[in-house]
Amino acid sequence: MTPSRSTAEARPTSTTLTRVEARRAWLRLDVRFLPLAVTVLLFVLMFGAGSLAFDSFFSLQVFLNLFVDNAFLIITAIGMTFVILSGGIDLSVGSVIALTTMVSATLVEHHGVSPAVVIPLVLAIGAAIGLVMGLVIQYFQVQPFIVTLAGMFLARGLCYLISIDSIAIHDATLSTWSQARLSVGPLGEVSPGVVVAALVLGVAVWLAHATPFGRAVYAVGGNERSALLMGLPVARTRIGVYAVSGFCAALGGVLFGIYTLSGYGLHAQGLELDAIAAAVIGGALLTGGVGYVMGTLTGVLMLGIIQTLIMFDGSLSSWWTRIAIGGLLGLFCVLQRVLELAHRARSG
Repeated sequence: MTPSRSTAEARPTSTTLTRVEARRAWLRLDVRFLPLAVTVLLFVLMFGAGSLAFDSFFSLQVFLNLFVDNAFLIITAIGMTFVILSGGIDLSVGSVIALTTMVSATLVEHHGVSPAVVIPLVLAIGAAIGLVMGLVIQYFQVQPFIVTLAGMFLARGLCYLISIDSIAIHDATLSTWSQARLSVGPLGEVSPGVVVAALVLGVAVWLAHATPFGRAVYAVGGNERSALLMGLPVARTRIGVYAVSGFCAALGGVLFGIYTLSGYGLHAQGLELDAIAAAVIGGALLTGGVGYVMGTLTGVLMLGIIQTLIMFDGSLSSWWTRIAIGGLLGLFCVLQRVLELAHRARSG
């Protein structure tokens, strides 16, 4: 007995099912992008509010200064993003930045070593610190919080073994880099550090989304047991993300040292928290497996716009920056938790 025409039309076809599944997939994608969308919207609203409240705020140069003043934080937060995506944390990045500035300043100013030798050396030191921490975390099964906290104390302590005082950098090459500006059309300019940050950002996006390493990072952060069953190199991936974070912190330290033209043991205090906040505000889950490198960039810009608004106002204490960042961080943690619960309810 053949089905009637009306019955056949009522029965869903494979094409219809495919469209429904695609629509559901887009809905899931939209939910994943919601924290990032909220961050972008807040940034636009805050920039617009600043433009209405302050003269000369609405300009290309004010926007570009967010990158100029935070190039080192962008690079550091990118490294932190890879660690968070893997389900870990790295509290040592601020101290690695300070150590980088101290080693660079000492070698360049006191021993006359060329910056061309010093920069690769400090980058290798940063990557080595991250590598050692990754090895301890992976093979001794120690919590990342404890290992990187030890790394933070170690790097900060080494700064004071080198010198208690700040070391000014007078090297002609580094001074030239610090003062150099690259034109971005007739209305703005950026520092060479912004170009470096843009290159690192591009490489990080490619590494996270177009390489086996990036896919392994997401898999390990999402479910380590499943990643092992899939045959992914879990140990190599976990060690690798801490080496990447150490390298990025050292590179951020190079830019920070050039930006301030000094080395000091107190540099970048609390910057590890700014890097974590930028990643979370940009949509990364602290539990791992969810987040985007471009989201971290928007998180850094959010921190930058808050500082800029307070600077333009002039009547508010700089501590309001920390209060605002703390409020935003709490808001986004709650938002992520709500989305996670909603996802579980749909899946259940």
